[in-house]
Amino acid sequence: MTQEARDPAQEPRDPAQELLDPARERLRRWRLVLGGDAADGTGCALSGRDAAMDGALAALYGKGDKPQAGRDRSAGLGASAPSVARWLGDIRTYFPSSVVQVMQRDAIDRLGLATLLLEPEMLEAVEADVHLVGTLLSLNKAMPETTKETARAVVRKVVEDLEKRLATRTRATLTGALDRSARITRPRHHDIDWNRTIAANLKHYLPEYRTIVPERLIGYGRASQSVKKEVVLCIDQSGSMAASVVYASVFGAVLASMRSISTRLVVFDTAVVDLTDQLDDPVDVLFGTQLGGGTDINRALAYCQSQITRPAETVVVLISDLYEGGIRDEMLKRVAAMKASGVQFVTLLALSDEGAPAYDREHAAALAALGAPAFACTPDLFPEVMAAAIEKRPLPIPDTA
Repeated sequence: MTQEARDPAQEPRDPAQELLDPARERLRRWRLVLGGDAADGTGCALSGRDAAMDGALAALYGKGDKPQAGRDRSAGLGASAPSVARWLGDIRTYFPSSVVQVMQRDAIDRLGLATLLLEPEMLEAVEADVHLVGTLLSLNKAMPETTKETARAVVRKVVEDLEKRLATRTRATLTGALDRSARITRPRHHDIDWNRTIAANLKHYLPEYRTIVPERLIGYGRASQSVKKEVVLCIDQSGSMAASVVYASVFGAVLASMRSISTRLVVFDTAVVDLTDQLDDPVDVLFGTQLGGGTDINRALAYCQSQITRPAETVVVLISDLYEGGIRDEMLKRVAAMKASGVQFVTLLALSDEGAPAYDREHAAALAALGAPAFACTPDLFPEVMAAAIEKRPLPIPDTA
């Protein structure tokens, strides 16, 4: 009789043994990092699960195109969807989700696997995240109809996860900002802003009674009764802005759900597309974009400017790396004109977790001179940036900007 074969990749390591021999554990980790070339110097052999992990890493980060003898890593997932699907399954087995997402992005960049994402079976195997959505959007025009339904399901999952993470805090932060920005002088009792009311009536302090007589009340407006602010999101859809487009579309849908804010969403490359009528579904917005191509910021701002009816109550958010393919001087003149009319103008180099991409520093400096400093913004900071713009106070610009 033959003994049933065991998969060595499923054999767990003994944590107790690792604790007893920390030097060996360090060697094991260095061996995985260095990849096992002859010059790694560890002299440490891998087996079981470690060998399987090393194989998954070798397929992506190895140095050659063909397997080599001994411990040397070799690169390549092959050109077939089945081999890539197996690899995707392996990395999801051996690594946490955050690492899987990084490896997927590297595989697309290093090994040219983007076209394989056009197959539904591949999409079902990947770990969905913002960057994968950006890749799918860039492939949208080449995507066959049999794949589009699966792609929309992947995008919708990511969008719904983002909305759960961002919507509640965004609505709460902006509702407070709207209330504070809409002050009235005859407020109801529960709408009184006591801090500002006390400050405005300090001259009416009565020492004998140790109290203030509030002759003038200052209160919050009831922002939910009508549209108080208008927000225009103007989004550069060049290839480097993929993550920003995803986050901006989600935030646009959240803002559009607030009755006190009128939200317009405009995307642009060398042409301008108004996607405001699709804001109730950010997935439709995303599939209405076309990542890549040139950039004409001036044309996009001209359109946004034409849509402004109440400048003093409008916030324009330009999300772009500022590489202008249009008329630079006209772009700057439009920004200056909007600010002079009372528009709150916000320039974001990116709306993502990665920080600022490469951007045109000359244009950023010119906008800063106009009072519209350009900086990268994380999704978690965006509600605070919008609240500051609504209240017409200084923007919370990160120190790293």
